Amino acid sequence: MSESPLATSNEVAEYLRTTTAKLANDRYRGIGPKFVKHGRRVLYRWADVYAWTEANTMQRTDDRPGAA
Repeated sequence: MSESPLATSNEVAEYLRTTTAKLANDRYRGIGPKFVKHGRRVLYRWADVYAWTEANTMQRTDDRPGAA
């Protein structure tokens, strides 16, 4: 990844193999990675993206996030 501690929506979408529209929807629903607003711009801290990924790692299809 980039050397910057902050990432754009495009960079995070690429890392998570999703779309920026899906990230926007997750922000709206409050279920995606934490983000930073700088004016109208949305940025993500890589540390938050990695933490969100770890918190949503599951072993079974019927696992619930955070139920570990």
